[in-house]
Amino acid sequence: METFTSKDFRPQFAGHETFPIRALWLKKAYDAIADGADKAIFVAPDAIVRFGVGKNMAQAMRHWLLASGFAQETDGRLTPSPLGAALLDDGEGLDPYLEESASLWLLHLALSGAPEMTTTWYWAFNIYGSLSFDREAMTRGILQLAEERAWKRVAPVTIKRDVDCFIRSYVSRTRGVVVEDAIEPVLVELGLIRPSAIGDAFEFVRGPKASLPDAVFAIALDRFWRSTHAEASTLSIEAACYGRGSPGRVFKLDEESVVDRLIRIGETTRGALSWSETAGLKQVMRKKPLDEVAVLRRAYRPVRSAAA
Repeated sequence: METFTSKDFRPQFAGHETFPIRALWLKKAYDAIADGADKAIFVAPDAIVRFGVGKNMAQAMRHWLLASGFAQETDGRLTPSPLGAALLDDGEGLDPYLEESASLWLLHLALSGAPEMTTTWYWAFNIYGSLSFDREAMTRGILQLAEERAWKRVAPVTIKRDVDCFIRSYVSRTRGVVVEDAIEPVLVELGLIRPSAIGDAFEFVRGPKASLPDAVFAIALDRFWRSTHAEASTLSIEAACYGRGSPGRVFKLDEESVVDRLIRIGETTRGALSWSETAGLKQVMRKKPLDEVAVLRRAYRPVRSAAA
């Protein structure tokens, strides 16, 4: 059963202090906990000096570091996750400053593919039923869901701020910004959401995603598979395209684009997952566990070779 539908699920609509995620924040936050650190490091008296940002921004850095999946918290201590270490470590990190599109897609996957820390992101990409929306419609939809699920302490003003942060994470702000907000949030360049030609509205951009690496697609598929069909050895095209948390939903891919990537998933994962087409039945098969870091290393190798 999905965590999102669980009776005990607790949504999160705050923690970012209304600041969209920024690439340099993740690197700074990661470096601070690279050898393990108390979670209070982000609210300590020297946090403003340590991170070079204001008090609220320092707390937002901690939130985004955890939401990205690049760090984990255990008994009040923060440590790097295997994926975080593979990407952000000095010297050996594949992309310490998140300059490659693969890193940004991976970051988007963490925020929109699971609901625990970024509930609005998950709801918008996986549950909201229309390609077009405005702030008011999205806020009303989440408040209605909160009422249906009997979620406690969900204030309209909190949802409104969360929705605004969500939109600013993906849509460029070119007018009316203060200097401190002028740094573009990193997810804008993915082109997943754009302003609509009609009023103060927006729309999801559905279709092929040329900058989305097959490796990140494979990781998304594997995470979705493990969270919703953990015991199944096969997965249908329909689930991969339309299931909540699926690559089709999270990346706003059309069905043809999903199938194209499924066909070559055996090569992408070195046989951990494979495409099967037998007697007219098309599906994906799991043959062994997927090593996310190994898959990513192969994806970044051509990029790093070209840069060298």
